[in-house]
Amino acid sequence: MEVVIITYYLLVKMGVMNRILFLIWCLILVSICSTEALFAQEIIAPDTTTTVQYKKRDLNNTIWFNLTNPVLLSDKSLIFGYERIIFPNQSFTVNFGVTSLPDISLADVDVEEENFQLHKNTVDHGYNGSIDYRFYLGKLNKYAAPRGVYLAPYYSYNYFGRKNTWTLNTDNFHGDVDVNFTLDIHTIGGELGYQFVFWRRLALDFVLFGPGMARYQVKAKLSTTLDADDQAELLQIINDKLSEKIPGYEMVIDDAEFEKTGTAKTTTYGFRYMIHMGYRF
Repeated sequence: MEVVIITYYLLVKMGVMNRILFLIWCLILVSICSTEALFAQEIIAPDTTTTVQYKKRDLNNTIWFNLTNPVLLSDKSLIFGYERIIFPNQSFTVNFGVTSLPDISLADVDVEEENFQLHKNTVDHGYNGSIDYRFYLGKLNKYAAPRGVYLAPYYSYNYFGRKNTWTLNTDNFHGDVDVNFTLDIHTIGGELGYQFVFWRRLALDFVLFGPGMARYQVKAKLSTTLDADDQAELLQIINDKLSEKIPGYEMVIDDAEFEKTGTAKTTTYGFRYMIHMGYRF
């Protein structure tokens, strides 16, 4: 029941393209798992009535599709992962893919924002990469890895880049301003997770709690000359909209620093949580 609820929620939140890819992924997994279930664990040897015991081989590899980023950040996110069992209760994972910042909308403008309009997005790109090394807790888990509770150190890197054109209409300036925005996040930490395995092939992986130390760097470059007041107001609007869209953003970025210079750097607490759906082979 929980799997059905999670799947429904993800489909509602995902964009059209990721919905299609996710449904195709699910159909492939169901088809493979159903096909394997048809094969008996015992087979009859040719031309005899002797029953031969069929031993299933170990499945030490899993490929994943990240379900979290399309929901929390952008429906343009497409991140895949791989897990390899290297010892009975240990594995390593790698994840990599493309992602982007969430859309910034000024549909509900405040009075002070009426002179600023987001005209168009000309460039939007980003990528995500991460690794971890997992220790499955044999004393707590009834089954062998990768099923059950695990602890893992991890490293992750996220890069977001966007070029926006803003239309300004103020007392001192009338026209367009190009803003080149980048956000880099390096995070090192530890995570607690649990992985479910269904029908031997289907994996549902939850990173439940992943605190760490993160290095954030935000830059916004304006391609035209504005006076200090107009620049600060525009940067404040950008900062406010990113705070609304990116979980935890307002906790780590110094508003005053960013609004004054268009750049902010900080090292502080970070976090990690995600859901993967995968196929074991």
